[in-house]
Amino acid sequence: MVLRLARLRLGDPFDAEELVQQVYVRAWRGRQGFDPERGTLASWLMGIARRQVADRYAALDRDRKILAAAQQVAPPATNPRATEDVVDRVVITDEIARLPEQQRLVLQLAFYGRLTHSEIADRTGLPIGTVKSHIRRALLRLRAAWGVDGLG
Repeated sequence: MVLRLARLRLGDPFDAEELVQQVYVRAWRGRQGFDPERGTLASWLMGIARRQVADRYAALDRDRKILAAAQQVAPPATNPRATEDVVDRVVITDEIARLPEQQRLVLQLAFYGRLTHSEIADRTGLPIGTVKSHIRRALLRLRAAWGVDGLG
């Protein structure tokens, strides 16, 4: 039932299978929220599936908006990789802007300013351990936002 809904809504069988997996993972993690007095297991799972489909559409819409923004600021490229680089820069800038202020500052100093941990600590007045923690937390948040696994 869930797979049929996913195939009908998404069209792509691989996306549909991925969505089904996400539905069952969410159902397992949220199993305490299932109340048989409020409805059947099937209707509960279908509700989760409909929310996942809506989330997928929202993500696709967000990606289209990012691509449109990148195309507006990017010069016409003869190299397809150049367009991808601009999109990557727009996405990275957007995600960095969502970080807490201190994490954002420390990350920008480290990567854009090319400062060492000690130099960042001197410039910001933060202890070096805090600088390292901010960088680590910021990178973990960015990885989670982009869905990157296995990087460590």
